[in-house]
Amino acid sequence: MNQWFVHLTEQVSLARDEATVKTTLQRLALEGGFNSYAYLNLQAETQTAISSYPEPWQEIYFRRSYVAIDPVIRSARDQIEAFSWTNVLSPRITKERRAFYEEAAQFGIRSGITVPIRTGFGGLAILTFASSEPNVASNQILNPIMAASAVGQVHSRLEMMGVHPTHHSPIRLRADELTCLRWSAEGKSMRAIATIENTTYANVAFFLRNAKAALGVTTLPQATALATKLGLI
Repeated sequence: MNQWFVHLTEQVSLARDEATVKTTLQRLALEGGFNSYAYLNLQAETQTAISSYPEPWQEIYFRRSYVAIDPVIRSARDQIEAFSWTNVLSPRITKERRAFYEEAAQFGIRSGITVPIRTGFGGLAILTFASSEPNVASNQILNPIMAASAVGQVHSRLEMMGVHPTHHSPIRLRADELTCLRWSAEGKSMRAIATIENTTYANVAFFLRNAKAALGVTTLPQATALATKLGLI
């Protein structure tokens, strides 16, 4: 698979718009013998995905917060290195994992390869290519350096383009919080926002603090950037 990772790096580096990136990832998935791909960006308590997995599965996955129990994501968090996986059931598997694997298999997700990389400030980007076959990558030798380099290219390209996620973890912000975030994104200071919205500085600070907590970030620029990316403001 080493040459395939080189090809992945090259092709993604040539992509110049959102549609091309997504099309390229899906084409390369098929070239590698997989059915679909899933890019997951984990930052604090926020998860965003760009994926060609079946839409109903993506909806279920985020609505039920499966990122917390997904065995593949757990392995990615633990080892931070490329690995292959399969959801072939064994007698010793836990009931929770069995139920998850069986549900994923209904949507044609039975095996694949996953490459996690650290993105700084506690963030993690994970790129998975999945197949409906049970052991599509079991005999593949993965070069961890080449795999990480390829995923680093994918992550950088997606971040640079500000590609819209296909799904993200539920984020609930109140009207006052969204309003203050929007004004902040427009370059207004907290005192200016207080004047515009006819409220107090303390209230604006409170609303923005709650917004940062809900988005899982620590700074206001991070909050406005993420809220914009997710289409919240």
